[in-house]
Amino acid sequence: MTGLRKDNPRRIAVQILNRVDEKGAFAEPLLDDALSRESFTQSHDRKLLTQLVYGTLRMRGRLDWIIGRIYKGDEKHMDTALLNILRIGLYQIFFTDRIPDFAVVDEAVEITKEMHSRGAGLVNAVLRTAIREKPNINYPELEKDPAHHVSIVYSHPRWLADKWIGMLGIDETLRLCRANNETPPLTIRANRLKTTRDKLGRELIEEGYEVQLTAFSPDGLTVQIPGPVRGLRHFREGYFQIQDEASQMVAYLLDPMPGERILDICSGAGIKTTHLAERMGNQGSIVAVDILRGKLTALKGLAGRLGVIIIKTLEGDARLDQGDDFRESFDRVLVDAPCSGLGTLRRNPEIKWRLTPLGMTAFPPLQKEILGRSARYLKRGGILVYSTCTIAEEENEEVVRSFLADNRDFKQIRLPAFIDARLISDKGFFQTFPHRQGTDGFFGAVLMKS
Repeated sequence: MTGLRKDNPRRIAVQILNRVDEKGAFAEPLLDDALSRESFTQSHDRKLLTQLVYGTLRMRGRLDWIIGRIYKGDEKHMDTALLNILRIGLYQIFFTDRIPDFAVVDEAVEITKEMHSRGAGLVNAVLRTAIREKPNINYPELEKDPAHHVSIVYSHPRWLADKWIGMLGIDETLRLCRANNETPPLTIRANRLKTTRDKLGRELIEEGYEVQLTAFSPDGLTVQIPGPVRGLRHFREGYFQIQDEASQMVAYLLDPMPGERILDICSGAGIKTTHLAERMGNQGSIVAVDILRGKLTALKGLAGRLGVIIIKTLEGDARLDQGDDFRESFDRVLVDAPCSGLGTLRRNPEIKWRLTPLGMTAFPPLQKEILGRSARYLKRGGILVYSTCTIAEEENEEVVRSFLADNRDFKQIRLPAFIDARLISDKGFFQTFPHRQGTDGFFGAVLMKS
């Protein structure tokens, strides 16, 4: 093999993983950018690149464990590019069956010669040893050490395996970790300002796509689209937005009414904000606050594409007082709080390799501070929804309990009657899990101010 074309999927996968590790970037926008290039015209190349990036990130713990058993040195001190070349090679050897092992080794060596020439011999030796030893590898046994087994076989950090076993038990932890390693469905939200879910579904079916109604969200569809979604006419013209089904349900928890004044205090790029506006029929007003100007710029662009006209953006820190104009002036408030993101590992597997037990401790104080501050902006008799995309109790139930203990004028109320009972925990909270409902893991509490 002599040289690699610039759009070689394995080469680009290494580059993406390097940026994820070295720059703290997220894989999804990097992958979207790569796939949007005109040079990526072959569907099999697009699929391979996506599989290599997400598959390697999901199974990184197991891949690193295999490297540690073969490599004689300390892989923690290995060059990032070299380590990611090995990970991608091992992922193909252990988790794919369409690519011959010899071809995997040859291409990995060629990539190494371009990126880290002195490491070519090492890559060749490690991958060939892995092929030879593959039938003889004995993984940690479930019966002897359940958390170690989960950590290695299902590729999650040991501390997270311990945490979930304590919270859910071993059987459900196994199911959760399996679900986290699966490819999530592509779920979209029909924009009710321009269409209906049924009409959009019919039109996509007529164009040759596989479409199913979501089980819980009245606005959701799961679709199978081989090419870039953002290239579809229906997307460009604002007939739908990509959004996980559990995330769609947050707007239903808040249940805004046309004509009301709504506050979205941690709006981000506005996916939930625009859904609120769609539910309101573009009647009323929404103030969207976020600390990052770039997020608000993205929100404005999203609102323009969807035809939403009732959102006003405001750059601000949700921990700080937004002023007297905000005091008890909103009918409903959404606090979609910053969180660990542990409910989104199917879509963002890099999170589990960045998060630490110490890092987890930073979220609850921040969430409590934002929730406490935001409560002041709600009218008497108004509704506040606290939501996260995590399944950690200390970020969810415990934050709400602490808030209610400090704010006696608030009480937890029942979720809206149209919320499916399968989404409601035994304590009356909205709670989803990837292995239970097939959605991302989301939490929500509905609170009323007396």
